[in-house]
Amino acid sequence: MRRFERLWAGQTISQFGDRISELALPLIAVLTLSATPTQVGLLTAAVWTPNLLSLLVGSWVDRQAHRKRLLVAADVLRAAALLSLPVAHWLGVVTLGQLFAVALLAGAGQVLFSAAYPSFFVALVDRSRYVEANSKLSVSRSASFVAGPALGGLLIQALTAPVAMLVDAVSFLGSALLIGRIQVAPVPVEPRRSLLADARDGLRYVLGHPYLRAGLGCVTTVNFFGYVAQALVVLFATRTLGLPVGVIGLALGLGALGGLAGAALAPRLSRRFGVGRMMLLGAILFPAPTAVIALAGGPVWLAATALAVAEAIAGFGVMLMDINLNSVQAAVMADEMRSRVAGVFGTINYGARPLGAVVGGLLGSGIGLRPTLLIAAAGGMLGSWWLLRSPLPRVRTMESLDPVGARG
Repeated sequence: MRRFERLWAGQTISQFGDRISELALPLIAVLTLSATPTQVGLLTAAVWTPNLLSLLVGSWVDRQAHRKRLLVAADVLRAAALLSLPVAHWLGVVTLGQLFAVALLAGAGQVLFSAAYPSFFVALVDRSRYVEANSKLSVSRSASFVAGPALGGLLIQALTAPVAMLVDAVSFLGSALLIGRIQVAPVPVEPRRSLLADARDGLRYVLGHPYLRAGLGCVTTVNFFGYVAQALVVLFATRTLGLPVGVIGLALGLGALGGLAGAALAPRLSRRFGVGRMMLLGAILFPAPTAVIALAGGPVWLAATALAVAEAIAGFGVMLMDINLNSVQAAVMADEMRSRVAGVFGTINYGARPLGAVVGGLLGSGIGLRPTLLIAAAGGMLGSWWLLRSPLPRVRTMESLDPVGARG
């Protein structure tokens, strides 16, 4: 597992860096460039836009033998894009156009990294340890959400937002250095047809595979309704519940501890109760607590407690769902299809997120915040229906999975 540990260390570093950029990028737009709310929203959308090309990128990556080089290139691309901001700040030439360019390039780097990652992961980790390895990666991600925003806030306050971006850029260079030192054999590739033909094959493969189809339907449904809620939770907490911004931040930070606990406990729970059952439980626990937020009220301490508890349960649930589902998918998909499968998931799953945010805003304005949050909770739990109609809940251990027999 030593090679995996280098990957884990690189991902841990870059995850903490990402939490800084998530705060700093919109702050540069608002504080330095006086951007409007619409411009800030478009800036956020720009980070997700490259995911619309994930299927084509995945098809191209499946033609490449050296996936490690692509991972390093993706990290270097993101580092270079982010480094341009502190340089422009020191020269006094930061513009909104540059922010959009940085957002798009950073998003493109993420798409490339995500496409090359699956085959690299399975080359480093034995199948029997997929859940354990994914748990470690998720612990790091959860920890970054607990401590990252506070660290980012301190750095931004001490250094200014553009200079704080330097930390994230360095984190990507650190990740590139660690991944570059991992010894891994090239992936065998075969002659391909056109990218569009490969993309069609990837989509057909996912939709025809009982495990992958159910997983895609589940996460897309959950994330669509999750972003319906995400667009409104902070607005609801401030305007309807009357919570101060500091209290909201504290409640969300405490809630993130649930994700950390879920990532740490997922392997043990999956061994005891079964991978499939924990995946299904997570698909319910992730969206359901939105209803708790929708029904919250009363004194500030009570409303804040409800928000923190709901976020903690949701964080615990998403880790149970993601860790087990990602592990099963890694085990059952054909090696030659891994990047295209990642592309299908990126295009459809991530493409549903901004759409959900738009729908959430429209519903919130039309029928009110509480009803919309209740709809988001109920709709998100429908994602479990995809799992119930599939063989996934019956999966007990990773060793019981057959990549050939699982295909439809």
